[in-house]
Amino acid sequence: MFTAILAMTLLAAVLGLLLGYSAIRFRVEGNPIADQIDALLPQTQCGQCGHPGCRPYAEALARGEDEINKCVPGGETTLLALADLLGRDPVALEVEEKPPAVALIDEQTCIGCTLCLQACPVDAIVGAAKQLHGVIASECTGCELCLPPCPVECIRMVPVVTDIAHWRWPYPRPVPRHHQDAHASQREAA
Repeated sequence: MFTAILAMTLLAAVLGLLLGYSAIRFRVEGNPIADQIDALLPQTQCGQCGHPGCRPYAEALARGEDEINKCVPGGETTLLALADLLGRDPVALEVEEKPPAVALIDEQTCIGCTLCLQACPVDAIVGAAKQLHGVIASECTGCELCLPPCPVECIRMVPVVTDIAHWRWPYPRPVPRHHQDAHASQREAA
């Protein structure tokens, strides 16, 4: 009887070690598709897609629980990249793309209520209670989440001025299908 208990204990220990080694050796970190999707997203963490940040949105897309057209800061470029990666048909963005903008706080009307500090998902607004607040323009994503909580409406969005040092050639925009058909019929007529 003692040898049977000893044999079972030894067998359990060996199998436990084997399972432990396998769990460490063959472990997969996260969802690789979610990692690829997250790399395509702009990482603004603005919440405009209905998720608290880019990673939760990427995970929802990887599970097939959400649409690819909800990333407003990423725009059409991100939408097309997501459609290509996931093999889905590209659909129009839920809202129109806006030119890049940053928040600007009017010093004369700011009362220092800190409501905008709490609303900013990337901590681009600095200040303290009953003190003037300011925006770190290089950190501001232009998500406009600081606008609704401001009780005195002292925050406005100003377009980002593109100087020659930061200018980039814009990506080509896809030609709508009805334009392609019109061009094809014109070529056939000629």
